[in-house]
Amino acid sequence: MSGDYHIVIDSIKSKIELLISRYEQVVAENQRLSSELLDCKSALDESNNKIKELEEKINKLQLSEAFKASSQDVKEAKQKINMIVKEINKCIALLND
Repeated sequence: MSGDYHIVIDSIKSKIELLISRYEQVVAENQRLSSELLDCKSALDESNNKIKELEEKINKLQLSEAFKASSQDVKEAKQKINMIVKEINKCIALLND
């Protein structure tokens, strides 16, 4: 009888050790993934900021080109200026809220 208990106890002990080992692996994997997620979020933020900067440069270049344009492009320039004015008004409205 005593031998049976030792077998059961050893079996339970080995299963617990296996569970602990797997738990530690999962914790390590979770930490690695959390770190990777933070890196990805940081890279995404940097990319989004770069996109915004490039969009602003594009708008500035388009606006400067509009001012350089010939008389045929005056209508397009006015539309771009109106678009910018609308964006400024939206920003002002957001600031007033």
